Amino acid sequence: MEGGTQRLQEEPTAHPSALIRGCRLGAWTQVGARCRLENTILDDYSYVMEDCQIDYARIGKFCSIAAACRINPGNHPLPRAALHHFTYRSAQFGLGSDDDDFFRWRSAHFVQLGHDVWLGHGAVILPAVHIGTGAVVGAGAVVTRDVAPFTIVAGVPATLLRERFPTSVQQGLLRIAWWDWSPHKLRQALPDFQRLDAESFVRKYDPER
Repeated sequence: MEGGTQRLQEEPTAHPSALIRGCRLGAWTQVGARCRLENTILDDYSYVMEDCQIDYARIGKFCSIAAACRINPGNHPLPRAALHHFTYRSAQFGLGSDDDDFFRWRSAHFVQLGHDVWLGHGAVILPAVHIGTGAVVGAGAVVTRDVAPFTIVAGVPATLLRERFPTSVQQGLLRIAWWDWSPHKLRQALPDFQRLDAESFVRKYDPER
């Protein structure tokens, strides 16, 4: 996967060293080496590079997740007298039953990525964050709050750098919703994806123009 030359197939592809539990992987998806995905939806055409950990996430179509990203890391219980996980993984230490309420809270606070989102190398997305379609998260960013569609954020904590396109172009892309096109239509439009900028693409394909 690292070289980018592997021919993909409609069935999901995962490196043998990847751990995938309780997930649904869409068509043309790919999961890299040493990744761990749990309780996650990875929709069509999205890929995850090596050394990522993703828990309780819903990831849209055509998302690009760079290496060493962490999506929805576990939180420790700040209000409690002890931060250590013996208070909620109690059975491991022979101290009693696990705290099911703690784990139910985590599963309810899933991360949502829209379509065509790009997470840069080493980005961390905290629980319950929603990242809009077409957004970009810079390498090493720690995202603590929702990210609007078609914006670029970076830093610790992540802050807005700029919008990718004018509002009219953003709205046009959302109306076009090319991420829902069939493979046949994507193949036909490939020269335009390769040669047109976003504004020109919207002028050609927006149904309201």
